[in-house]
Amino acid sequence: MSLSTQSISSLRSQLVSGDIQPSDILDSLASSIEEKNGSVGAYLSHDLDTAKKEANQADLSLPLGGIPIAIKDNINVKGQPCSCGSKFLDGAYNAPYDATVIARLREAGAVPFGRANMDEFAMGSTTENSALGKTSNPHDVTRTPGGSSGGSAAAVASHTAIAALGSDTGGSIRQPASHCGVVGLKPSYGRVSRYGLVAFASSLDQIGPLTHTVEDAALMLNAISGYDAADSTSSDHDVPDFTQGLDQGVAGMKLGLPKEYFGEGIDPEVRKTVDASIAKLEAQGAELVEISLPNTEYAVATYYIIAPAEASSNLSRFDGVRYGNRVEQPEDVLDLYRRSREQGFGPEVKRRIILGTYVLSSGYYDAYYNRAQKVRTLIRQDFENAYQKVDAILSPVAPSAAPLLGADKDNPLQQYLADIYTISANLAGICGISVPAGTVTSENNTQLPVGLQILGPHMGEQKLLQIARAAE
Repeated sequence: MSLSTQSISSLRSQLVSGDIQPSDILDSLASSIEEKNGSVGAYLSHDLDTAKKEANQADLSLPLGGIPIAIKDNINVKGQPCSCGSKFLDGAYNAPYDATVIARLREAGAVPFGRANMDEFAMGSTTENSALGKTSNPHDVTRTPGGSSGGSAAAVASHTAIAALGSDTGGSIRQPASHCGVVGLKPSYGRVSRYGLVAFASSLDQIGPLTHTVEDAALMLNAISGYDAADSTSSDHDVPDFTQGLDQGVAGMKLGLPKEYFGEGIDPEVRKTVDASIAKLEAQGAELVEISLPNTEYAVATYYIIAPAEASSNLSRFDGVRYGNRVEQPEDVLDLYRRSREQGFGPEVKRRIILGTYVLSSGYYDAYYNRAQKVRTLIRQDFENAYQKVDAILSPVAPSAAPLLGADKDNPLQQYLADIYTISANLAGICGISVPAGTVTSENNTQLPVGLQILGPHMGEQKLLQIARAAE
């Protein structure tokens, strides 16, 4: 069995026993990357020599000792490129420091390895918005892997990564995990430091793991969680051992089924697959409870006001002076600014900057942004009310399996609507996970993965992972 196909826990036992060395895992991954990355395109770059040097120094007694982890290209790793899938930063920026999650992975013995492709500045749900290359779904290379963490999900699914880090602003870990058939965990807002993550929408972004198994997700969450003084939004919350209690099952738990998530718009085969996964949890002793999240209908509109507004502010730093300067002898700074913007950002990033600037502008702030923040509060209250009745909430991750590459490229609104089941968790700041639920058969007879989404209350990851393990 190839080392590149194995879980973290399996590899750790072999490392501790001395049966393998960290360099063996990297060699296996390098071979897999050489074989598959040409067709899948999960990686933008990787540095095998540097990774081997770090792996040779890894303390194998640590929880992730010797395990290589792929990193989404918007998370800073000292000395490595951090392009965010954008021409603006490609070749213009190498990270001068480690993000907190990277420092914590290193403290746990892990080895950052490779830069995973993504939608430019994390804006997209197919990874087709990357300016630096195409990523395909390993299960059918004519289809998208999802996004924006599509490279991270595709790397794990194609066995070119043991595990990966992604970021989730509106479903960008959970949706590609569903489309690629892997586990994808969005921690609660504040559970994991955002310091060193290139921000898209600061009140929504959260870093999390993509893995082969729920246990591996728990191991990763153990390593990266905890308070960080460098991140003002970091929560000083206790960090339990998330691997404890994984096998306690769901007997006696109440699991909510929001009627708003099971209405029109779901592909019938996806609905059937998700229902079958939910039935298995009921067979294990869980009680299914119908609930309502009445403000769900406003979630997409609310998200696409708040997220672009924060993006327009966050991306103002990319002004062509400090980053991405390719203009020689500009007439003045304004010209440099204008020309760099025109040459640098892709169409989706420009679209969201324009939208965000508009809703923040004088005369429109109260009508749009301020109102959206009030609706966000109502959405959060919907979840708080629901968790008084149930332990967790079950739903599809996406209305359909992975779409064909290019299917909605000229229809951004359709892409936005594909996030309907995932964005509310970011607006509410709660935790969520996608666990493989099964497959559906596509029109060309390929088997496409479908994920079950489980949503838990804020800082409720331990029980969330316990339910996910039962579903797995």
